[in-house]
Amino acid sequence: MTIYDLKPAFQNLLRPLCRALARAGVSANQVTAGALLGSLIVGLLFVISPGAPWAALLIPIWLFLRMALNAIDGMLAREHDMQTELGGMLNELGDVISDTVLYLPFAMVPGIWPVLVVIVVFLSMLTEMTGVVAVQIGATRRYDGPMGKSDRAFAFGLLAFLLSIGLEPGWWANALLLLVGLLAAWTVVNRAVRALNERVETPDREDLSS
Repeated sequence: MTIYDLKPAFQNLLRPLCRALARAGVSANQVTAGALLGSLIVGLLFVISPGAPWAALLIPIWLFLRMALNAIDGMLAREHDMQTELGGMLNELGDVISDTVLYLPFAMVPGIWPVLVVIVVFLSMLTEMTGVVAVQIGATRRYDGPMGKSDRAFAFGLLAFLLSIGLEPGWWANALLLLVGLLAAWTVVNRAVRALNERVETPDREDLSS
C-alpha cells in the first residue's frame, strides 16, 4: 500500500480541470514541461536560501502542485488522445530530474548529512529506472512501493514543512532520510522481483510455442 494507490481518487477530483485544459488547447507535453520548469525554479530558490523558512515552505506546496500536474498530464494523454513517444520520454525523465533538483538541495541544510541525501536521491533514481526497465523485459511499468514517487514527495514535503516552521534539523531529519533510503532500496528489489514474476506468469508466444 502506497500513496500512489490514492491516484484514481485524486484524478477524479482533477478531471473537470483536465477537460477545461483540453478544451483550451493545452497539451499533455506542455503540462509535463511546465511541471519540470517549476521544479527547476523551486529547486534553485531552495539552493539559494537552504535555511530560509520561506524557501523550505515552497517545497511541500510545489510537491503537491507537481503531483496534480503529473496526474493531469497523464489524463490528458490517455483520455484526450495526446499520447506521444516524446511525451513518454518527457514524463519519465521529467520525474527523475524534478526529484533530483528538489531533493538534492537538502544536502546544503546545516544539520542534515549530505551523504545521506545523495544516497537517497540515487536510490530514488534507481527505483524509477527499475520501474522502466520492467517494460524492457516485457513486463508492465512497475509502480510498486513501499517508497514510490508519491511517497518520496510526502517524506520530503514533511521534512521541508517541519524545517519551515522552525524545527532545527538534527537526528530526526537524518533518521527520516535513513528510513526513506531503506524503503527506497526495498522498493528497487520489490519492483525487480515483481517484474520478473510477471514475466514468468505471462510468457510470450515464442516461449509457449517452443
